[in-house]
Amino acid sequence: MEYVYAVLLLHAAKKDISEDNLRRVLEAAGIAVDEIRLKSLVAAIREINIDEVLKAAIAVPAAPAAAPAAPATPAPPAAEEEKKEEEKKEEEKKELSEEQLAEGLAALFG
Repeated sequence: MEYVYAVLLLHAAKKDISEDNLRRVLEAAGIAVDEIRLKSLVAAIREINIDEVLKAAIAVPAAPAAAPAAPATPAPPAAEEEKKEEEKKEEEKKELSEEQLAEGLAALFG
């Protein structure tokens, strides 16, 4: 990440992003410079328009910010299933009591 930060710093200062400039920034920050990483980053940066990448990166965070606005914590599915099962049990109890009443009346009038 330090290498990318150094590139962004050079870009913001409108300085040439070269191996020497990048090395100086990293060394000034007290970072040990890996020459292979340095050379590969400078080669890759030459093909990238940093201004366009920054514009795209700035536009992206706006979309995820809307995601936390969703309901805080919906009821877990297990709780909903338990409620449904309890309701079914209550209905079964009611049905049983009606059946028992009918049996009792049949036995009474026989």
